[in-house]
Amino acid sequence: MNLIPTDSTLSVALPNRAASDRSAHRNTDHNGADPNGAVAGVASVTQLNAKLAEYLTPSELKKVKEAYRFSDEMHLGQMRKSGEPYISHPIAVAEICADWKLDAQAIMAALLHDVMEDQDVKKEELIERFGAPVATLVDGLSKLDKIEFQSQIEIQAENFRKMLLAMARDVRVILVKLADRLHNMRTLGFMSPEKKRRIARETMEVYVPIAHRLGLNNIYRELQDLAFSHLYPVRYKTLSKAVKAARGNRREVVSKILDSVKNTLAAAGVQAQVYGREKTLFGIYRKMRNKHLSFSQVLDVYGFRVVVDSFANCYVALGTLHALYKPMPGKFKDYIAIPKLNGYQSLHTTLIGPYGTPVEFQIRTQEMHRVAESGVAAHWLYKNEDASLSDLQQRTHAWLQSLLDIQKQTGDSAEFLEHVKVDLFPDSVYVFTPKSKIIALPRGATVLDFAYTIHTDIGDQSVAAKVNHEPAALRTELRNGDIVEIVTAPHSRPSPNWLTFVRTGKARSAIRHHLRTANLSESTELGRRLLAQALTALAIEPELDPCLVERLLNESSAKSLDELHADIGVGKRMAMLVARHIAGLLEGAHDAGALTDNAEMRTPRLDPVIITGTEGVSVQLAPCCQPIPGDAIMGQLRRDQGLMVHAIDCDTAKRQRSKEPDRWIELAWGSELPRRFDCRIKILVHNEKGVLARIAAEIGESDANITHVGMDNDQDHSLTQLRFTIQVEDRVHLARLMRNIRRIPQVARILRERG
Repeated sequence: MNLIPTDSTLSVALPNRAASDRSAHRNTDHNGADPNGAVAGVASVTQLNAKLAEYLTPSELKKVKEAYRFSDEMHLGQMRKSGEPYISHPIAVAEICADWKLDAQAIMAALLHDVMEDQDVKKEELIERFGAPVATLVDGLSKLDKIEFQSQIEIQAENFRKMLLAMARDVRVILVKLADRLHNMRTLGFMSPEKKRRIARETMEVYVPIAHRLGLNNIYRELQDLAFSHLYPVRYKTLSKAVKAARGNRREVVSKILDSVKNTLAAAGVQAQVYGREKTLFGIYRKMRNKHLSFSQVLDVYGFRVVVDSFANCYVALGTLHALYKPMPGKFKDYIAIPKLNGYQSLHTTLIGPYGTPVEFQIRTQEMHRVAESGVAAHWLYKNEDASLSDLQQRTHAWLQSLLDIQKQTGDSAEFLEHVKVDLFPDSVYVFTPKSKIIALPRGATVLDFAYTIHTDIGDQSVAAKVNHEPAALRTELRNGDIVEIVTAPHSRPSPNWLTFVRTGKARSAIRHHLRTANLSESTELGRRLLAQALTALAIEPELDPCLVERLLNESSAKSLDELHADIGVGKRMAMLVARHIAGLLEGAHDAGALTDNAEMRTPRLDPVIITGTEGVSVQLAPCCQPIPGDAIMGQLRRDQGLMVHAIDCDTAKRQRSKEPDRWIELAWGSELPRRFDCRIKILVHNEKGVLARIAAEIGESDANITHVGMDNDQDHSLTQLRFTIQVEDRVHLARLMRNIRRIPQVARILRERG
């Protein structure tokens, strides 16, 4: 069955009035040509029909035909900038999906993917015509053009949030979306240079990592090269010419290696396909840039792929190749025993080939090769029965579910995208639970990331860990092969300091969510104090009229005054900006602008916020300078992390204050503080018997507590440097303690350590 009668051809209809009206709000991101500016060939319905007929039933083909006719009618008269009829784009997207053998619903969604966005077709109409699954797919693919956002970044963040959440429910959404982006990148030539760069950067930052994360290596490599060609056109052309010129010189070496490998494998009784593996232009460029190599150094490494007939023969082929050429130490990786996060499996080895040149081999089976090229599209995920899922599907399913977890814990679209992009980086480390289950984490992940990967509750209650059966701190960075065991305590809770060293989006969003909710009362109280102070500085009574509060909440999108106070307390909103907004509301629409301008010009001086020592985790003492009562202090309002207290002379604070001066407020210590404070002292002593005991005894007699001791030796070993972290009441207490220690004869020098 054909999509259209066989005597028909895809033709350009003359635009009518209705079609012109419908095309008025189409998204120009979809229009274009190839990177060289030539008009792309008109998509072939016949070719699409031939691909679909290979695996779809006649009844499914009939449904696809209906979707094509509807899409053609909706896009009637709409043209791409290249001069092609717009329908050529949905056909091309459907053709890419057909190469992956996606089902009829996905092909229909590919043909219809722009009708909601461009032609104002309602979801209800699609449900009625094509069924709920197809309508849901199209809805997941549609952009949010009608929502008003404050910035382009916010628009993109919300688009990606919607796309990724739709993908979490049905992975076919992202497969069709990647096919859509691939065709747009292939036909980007007629865009303005600025728009080309913007789309190419977006592709490189979001779509390329998603394609890699799903194991779609063919799409991943092509999108990378296309984005590279538009981001850095001169570098792309230069490298392209150099690669073509070098290809002829490499032919003799490649032929010699191919013949040797084929003959050796055949002699060992291994049936295998062997072929050379070309590096992508972006791969060459990235290697040159990251490893500071010249073009000739990168091209001196030859790559080959060996595809064998069975799992066992992968290892037989490896041994045969190691007998043929000498392996390079440390250059072997077994991704069959421990697959990559995206399901990729192969043996990787680098050998010293003829003429002393390095030769890289990838050894895999046909099934591994299929998954390596098509990833999750090789077993595309739209089923709910977890029992029927392959290992790759289960890993992908777990990652997609983690997107939903992050969404539940995240406040806004930009933050959601920030968390997700962290998890899209391809480099991974593989560690083991005590029961030998493999856990894959991004490179640089810590013990705490591991804990949150196992379960949010385990992460929240973590207090320590064992790595390879040795005690380890939560901030310990994990390496391949580590065995990790988490120690928990029921009363342990996340600390804002954890955000400084976690690496995964799941851990970061869970910690932020806990800090926002568990410490809500503390953050709300701090925010109330900060807002009251800012209002007083503007000569406004802190007690606000209920009508004014209602207007303020409507305009600030907060649900309640407590939520507004909490946002101020955790640093999401600035107290002075909210106070100026209130002043504007009081003065009326006309006078508000003048008052706000005047307020900004004079920036009223606020009384210091009093630190009482009982604020909880919403107020933290900076670890860089460890301020104690008596030190002059200032505070930094950090987003979602509350107030960080620094000493005024802290170098770190000075640098950060110069970057974001609006986030800093004056602080002062309260008169009666019910707790003690950590500070560090450094003591240089003559290395004599019993000196450490004498100093420790003196600290105890001075009514201070030791929480940490460190020691390092001078080169001549006659002097020893001791470092203590101690708890004191204030500067006066510290000065008295230091005077007492200075009286010990063996002490050469003592000072308070900062920074």
